[in-house]
Amino acid sequence: MTATPPEPTLLGDRLDHWAQTHPTTEAMTYGDRTWTWSEWRDRVRRGTGGLLDSGLRRGDRIAFLDLNNVACLEMTFAAAAIGAANAILNWRLAPDELDYVINDSGARVLFVGAELLPTLDPIRDRLSTVERIVVVGGESDEYERWLGDSEPRDARPDVRPDDPCLVMYSSGTTGHPKGVLLTHRNVVSHAQHASVDWDFDPGDKSLVAMPLFHVGGTCYAVIGIHVGTATIMTREPDAASLFGALQQGATHAFLVPAVVAGIVAAGEQAVAAFARLKHLGYGASPMPLPLLRTALKQMPDTRFQQVYGLTEVSGVISSLDPEDHRDEDHPERLGSAGTLIEGAEMRVVDPATGEDVQPGMPGEFWFRSAQATPGYLNKPEATAEAITSDGWFRSGDVGRVDADGYLFVEDRVKDMIITGGENVYSPEVERVLVEHPSIAEAAVIGVPDERWGESVLAVVTAEPGESPDPDEIIEFTRTRLARYKCPRAVEVHDELPRNPTGKILKRTLRAPHWEGRERTV
Repeated sequence: MTATPPEPTLLGDRLDHWAQTHPTTEAMTYGDRTWTWSEWRDRVRRGTGGLLDSGLRRGDRIAFLDLNNVACLEMTFAAAAIGAANAILNWRLAPDELDYVINDSGARVLFVGAELLPTLDPIRDRLSTVERIVVVGGESDEYERWLGDSEPRDARPDVRPDDPCLVMYSSGTTGHPKGVLLTHRNVVSHAQHASVDWDFDPGDKSLVAMPLFHVGGTCYAVIGIHVGTATIMTREPDAASLFGALQQGATHAFLVPAVVAGIVAAGEQAVAAFARLKHLGYGASPMPLPLLRTALKQMPDTRFQQVYGLTEVSGVISSLDPEDHRDEDHPERLGSAGTLIEGAEMRVVDPATGEDVQPGMPGEFWFRSAQATPGYLNKPEATAEAITSDGWFRSGDVGRVDADGYLFVEDRVKDMIITGGENVYSPEVERVLVEHPSIAEAAVIGVPDERWGESVLAVVTAEPGESPDPDEIIEFTRTRLARYKCPRAVEVHDELPRNPTGKILKRTLRAPHWEGRERTV
């Protein structure tokens, strides 16, 4: 690695740099295959050629539906090189949900993992924009042949930093997901600023285990490419894959707290294996403090880093650094989300008035950064609601900032639930629940879960003469929603609490579940 690589402006700039300066150095490992920087760049250039030959141009979109696969990252870089964007789809979605996001993305080419092909069968004739489906992996693999038959092509000269290169779907207020547009400028800026505290050294290897349809998967992967560190990508964050990556030399990883909880629960041997990590980042949902303290004690030489952020800011916007994790003089900071990363501005605002609150008082976090999305695909009204005319992104998270600049996230303006790193928007679940013939009304809230951070709880009232069966209701939702969105429990109440205007008081429903805890989310 050179001491001062050129400043990147486009997503592929650093990949080109490492391929030119360190062509034979290890770059990417997936499964039993490893590629050097030169070899992996050649695959990306062939992907660029294949997309151009398929008629894709600047402003178009492709979509990728699979568990983690190096091909997905290749297609993100290949599409970016022609000014197109990759819409990375959540493979956990139910067919009707996939129908919506694929059509909303406007994808012209759809890459699908072989094992997920059956998911497309019920909706294939509804995919109005898809001109070609390319099967990835399995006995019917088409991707490798397509890549091998394509001529390598360089990035198009008309690509600009403000061209979108990613579409990441996040839950939306209408009950349908929103496509968050992330540009070259957004993702490159995130890699520059978020990589500062990771302390990669020559010979280190970055483990990419979180789903690529999350910024914690794809944008974290870009950090490794940005700094020129070798990447080990696993298909899933299961125990066998994670241990395999450690044996292959992984030194740095980003994991969600649920995975950390699984490691701690697995016993001494598992903890000892992960204690060899030099750096462990975690985020996407709160880490229960008892779990965090246990992990810190059992992994004394590992540098822990908590990150807080959102899809709309390309990932990380604040960070609790490793030194803060072991600062005995300030144990209260373990409950914070750290301080802003470089290049980010912040306001704490009264969401009702739009005015800044007094220092130390709670309010909605607003951020401004080169990392922040220009908006939502096909949703100008949602964009206008989320982004002010002078570029402030309204996060929907409520909290306070202490005198030393540490962020404490305490609540959410939106009814968002984060369970195991997955965003669940309650109206989406409520819409399904009220379709059940025994349910009159439904309110969905997040309740504390030691493993997942939060779990989904449905509070319902019954139709006259009906007696809702919680188990049957949960099964009902599982046929209509991705499993992580479905309630883990159902409470049947005589009535739901309301304010004088008739709005359901979800804070009242949440209160007994969060009583005595340091956080209310």
